[in-house]
Amino acid sequence: MGDWAGYLTLILQGTWVTVQLTVMGCAVALVVAFLAGLGRVSRHAGLRWLASIYIEFFRGTSIFVQLFWIYYVLPLTGVSLSPMQAGVMALGLNVGAYAAEVVRGAILSVPRDQHEATVALNLTGYQRMRHVILPQALPLMLPTFGNNAIELLKATSVVSLISLSDMTFQAQVVRSQTGSTLVPFVAILVMYFALSSLISAGMRWLERRATRGLDGVR
Repeated sequence: MGDWAGYLTLILQGTWVTVQLTVMGCAVALVVAFLAGLGRVSRHAGLRWLASIYIEFFRGTSIFVQLFWIYYVLPLTGVSLSPMQAGVMALGLNVGAYAAEVVRGAILSVPRDQHEATVALNLTGYQRMRHVILPQALPLMLPTFGNNAIELLKATSVVSLISLSDMTFQAQVVRSQTGSTLVPFVAILVMYFALSSLISAGMRWLERRATRGLDGVR
């Protein structure tokens, strides 16, 4: 029993690493998603071109390959990252590419007359986006953002390939030391489900807040 308590501690330590990867990866993905999503609807062809290349590249290549390039190839150019930094960057850039299309679609779904009204009011591009377009587009983004966050959580298991001690890595350690596959992998299965449930609950709360705020403006 004492040995299994120690093994459970290892898995809990891995859970904390997974939580850190998820939170920081989501932060990177959110920033990148808005930058690339806004770039896709920009009036400047150069920005649209750059955003499209980023989105298509990261959606069209494997996150395994992206992670290996960031961790093993970037140092050849003089940029060395820790396993945690490499994992956060790979997860954030990969999921951010998918979320960027969510941003683009939500902005384009705002009725055209809203855009025309902002022009008639002589608002600047920043004012139009900040005060009129994004407040209406954000509630449309949130449900899919929640799905993206859960996908990022599940994708954190890839960092075990670069020896970062997340839940999956620690479960493999426990399996190698005990010969048991059932217990450690059932444990991380439950932990992944619990974390994804927390993300879902948090996103539902944000959706309710965003919708109330929008109703108040109307």
